[in-house]
Amino acid sequence: MDPHLLRTYVTVARLASFSEAARELGYTQSAVSQHIAALEQDLGAVLLTRRPVTPTPAGARLLEHAGPLLLRLDAARAEVVRMAAAPEQGLTLAATSTALTPRTVRALPAAGVTLAVLPRDEVPAAVATGAADLGLVDGLAAPSDPLRLPDVAPLGVRGLAEEPVAVLLAEDHPLARRRGLRLGDLVDARWIDAPDTGLPLAQLRAASGTSGFRPALRYDGTDLRTLTALVAAGHGLALLPQWAAEARGTVAVPLTTPRVVHRTELLHTGTPSGPARTLTAQLDITRS
Repeated sequence: MDPHLLRTYVTVARLASFSEAARELGYTQSAVSQHIAALEQDLGAVLLTRRPVTPTPAGARLLEHAGPLLLRLDAARAEVVRMAAAPEQGLTLAATSTALTPRTVRALPAAGVTLAVLPRDEVPAAVATGAADLGLVDGLAAPSDPLRLPDVAPLGVRGLAEEPVAVLLAEDHPLARRRGLRLGDLVDARWIDAPDTGLPLAQLRAASGTSGFRPALRYDGTDLRTLTALVAAGHGLALLPQWAAEARGTVAVPLTTPRVVHRTELLHTGTPSGPARTLTAQLDITRS
């Protein structure tokens, strides 16, 4: 499939409009229609209904493939361009909020760094496509187990740290005086679903082997202070790395069972060079 035609199709399906897609892509509406017709002819299937503009079953299936395909093409282009270009003087680091541990922050250079705090699923893509030189991701894992990352491109992965995790509760919560908590006892508790700040509820379900942990409130931001304020106000529990589970009006109780850790990993493409290599070496030195 011609990737230009595929990009046009994805844009039309996302905007549900041929005219809006033409405006975004800088094509005429006639050219967009021709692209879709050519792709449908190539595949021998109708991909979009026209009024309204919605994917057919075959088109919906193609969309599932299109995102990863186009991302891999962007990643390949970015890596080749990066290899051929002159070394960059600055450094762009993409990270999740709780991957920015105190050790990691202290290792950052004094100048020349652009830091982008992103949702978890966006960090690998940012590194793969060249939007960031390095990435920091984190998550819940068994001790010494690697994180499960999206398959966006061949990425280098370095484990940086494994730390204890704790359940953050409001200080007047009935469980706040416990010395330790078992995840299995918290399946039916009120939780805050903050997938890009706290450790995601999906990872809690996987660790406990249950379908519980239903959210009482969802927070779609990346600010850790907002999440801890929501916990302090009694909106629900959150699971955080021990170092981050501190805020006025809350209590952090260690998670004792199952035996899991908060794991942080560094992502890169190829062999890091320039400022990226310097930071990588510094993070290796401070590895816990």
